[in-house]
Amino acid sequence: MGVFPENFLWGGALAANQVEGAYNVDGKGLSVQDVLPNGGLGAWTESPTPDNLKLDGIDFYHRYKEDIALMAEMGFKVFRTSISWSRIFPNGDEETPNEAGLQFYDDLFDELHKYGIEPLVTLSHYETPLYLARQYHGWINRDMIGLFEKYARTVFERYKHKVRYWLTFNEVNSVLELPFTSGGIDIPKEQLTKQDLYQAIHHELVASSLVTKLAHEINPDFKVGCMVLAMPAYPMTSDPRDVLAAHQFENLNYLFSDIHVRGEYPKYANRFFKEHGIEIQFEEGDAELLKNYPVDFLSFSYYMSITEAFDKSKYASGRGNILGGLSNPYLEASDWGWQIDPIGLRLVLNRYYDRYQIPLFIVENGLGAKDELVVGADGTMTVLDDYRIDYMHKHLAQVKEAILDGVEIMGYTSWGCIDCVSMSTAEMSKRYGLIYVNRHDDGSGDLERYRKKSFFWYRDVIASNGENL
Repeated sequence: MGVFPENFLWGGALAANQVEGAYNVDGKGLSVQDVLPNGGLGAWTESPTPDNLKLDGIDFYHRYKEDIALMAEMGFKVFRTSISWSRIFPNGDEETPNEAGLQFYDDLFDELHKYGIEPLVTLSHYETPLYLARQYHGWINRDMIGLFEKYARTVFERYKHKVRYWLTFNEVNSVLELPFTSGGIDIPKEQLTKQDLYQAIHHELVASSLVTKLAHEINPDFKVGCMVLAMPAYPMTSDPRDVLAAHQFENLNYLFSDIHVRGEYPKYANRFFKEHGIEIQFEEGDAELLKNYPVDFLSFSYYMSITEAFDKSKYASGRGNILGGLSNPYLEASDWGWQIDPIGLRLVLNRYYDRYQIPLFIVENGLGAKDELVVGADGTMTVLDDYRIDYMHKHLAQVKEAILDGVEIMGYTSWGCIDCVSMSTAEMSKRYGLIYVNRHDDGSGDLERYRKKSFFWYRDVIASNGENL
């Protein structure tokens, strides 16, 4: 008997907006991603511009059969993807859905089932319909809850026999840093108050509970999870003030999973809200929804840890880390400055499980790196990405340790299992895939797919159910 459970869900993860392309095909409306040519960290444009690589992505919309065959060759048990809301409701608030959009995902899920691969579907993965951002200012507006419920109901009903695992919002805590990308809030970040942001998050949390309730009514076998950006915080020194700074950072991150899982705002939030002039407006029924319809499992992305200190001015900033923090002198960093910390993954798994005692699912983890296509020993084109194998090996070794610690883990989906357009910078050169896609930052390339060295390594890991790590 191995360490990994027999039914462990090995696979990979992508987001519709980073791979599908076909941004104006078959009735699809625009999403916020179609006006973010420089990625989630960049400024938005008025309308789509030719330099936006996501408009074509890697043409997964037309090539998904080829890509799923490669995933099946690796032995995937699960494939995490998202539904583009604006394929289903082009503006986001129409009366009737777009049948061509619904049919595309029907065909996609059928193709996955052909190979015995379970779909894991994110309802909202950084792709709010642009019309809702412009007309409603996104999740700042409470009307979004009803619009999201209608969209969720439409896809739950349509795919109730094809999709069992659902996630509500991708990295819901990222609204604080990426309000337009994450929350469809088309007001410049510097004009937004903490009140605005936390109220928008409240609307998302209520919507998450509402659609969790709805999912279980439509199919009691559905498993619905939340999805958060996990980032353990370490004190820079053993100075108690540094330890407290790390604790306070972690609490602000736990806030989101605490509400999703425990069903209410934690007491520690009260002081933070009071000190920052935040008064969350609850409407009738909000508290009951949050309390009565918690998620079935907690999923998260894990790329890095951060370091905190009482006096940040004494230390170097962790420049690449999405949620800020300081540079940890004990860790190496990726080409993009993301600090690499495999043990942090074991810590996160243990801390979440100690806190909630519900199943956990690692739905994003991977290394963005500059890859070079070369001729392999057998004469085929490949990428000799031993650095990616090393990264995945070290992280999965810590997952194994966490299982031995007693943590209940449902599965692991490698982020960007096929090269895609980066969320943060909208580059192709920041490659995460186990499959290379021949497209470049200037848009050139024939989109051909090539198996990297990591493809074969991961295939062997899956075939042995993690025993040959």
